[in-house]
Amino acid sequence: YHPAPLSEKSPTDTFVVEVKALYKLPVSYSIAAGDEKGYFIIHPSNGVVRTSKNLKLEDFPVNFKVRATDSSNAAIFNEVEVKVEVIDENDFPPVFPSSLLEERLPEHSPATQIVQLTAQDNDTGRNGFLTYGILNGQGLKFRINETTGILYSTAPFDYEEEPTEYQVVVYAEDDGIPEKKRGYCTVVIKITD
Repeated sequence: YHPAPLSEKSPTDTFVVEVKALYKLPVSYSIAAGDEKGYFIIHPSNGVVRTSKNLKLEDFPVNFKVRATDSSNAAIFNEVEVKVEVIDENDFPPVFPSSLLEERLPEHSPATQIVQLTAQDNDTGRNGFLTYGILNGQGLKFRINETTGILYSTAPFDYEEEPTEYQVVVYAEDDGIPEKKRGYCTVVIKITD
């Protein structure tokens, strides 16, 4: 048996799987081995497995054996393996070390790298996998590499003819389940004469 993965936040008494033995007499179900930490309980007559306490992600997957025993003769039994996996919930949003950065850029600079932004996410797997983007593009004057978080200008600036300060709001977004989470950072770019 390989039931659907459980959320790490599954409450106690969550349904996991129903184990069924094909036998012409009544059987008694029990967990025979493999659940040393006591995460699961099984109903002795219907074979329904439920969680018995809160799940710790680092203890999974758990492989345990369910035994079906002839109700009138304990020497007659069979066992089946159950593999239970747990999914890391998307607990944390990405966080930038600072929510406000200031950078200087000389006018007439060709398209250039301005700053590399790096956010942290304390989740694991896809919940901690980040991509970067720009919330407000300031007239397409800036772009960001969605993988590396490097912010670039896309063209030279003219100190006399254009604004001398730009605010670019950058986000980092995780690939979380069930929902993606974002963190933000504002980069103030001052054009110097």
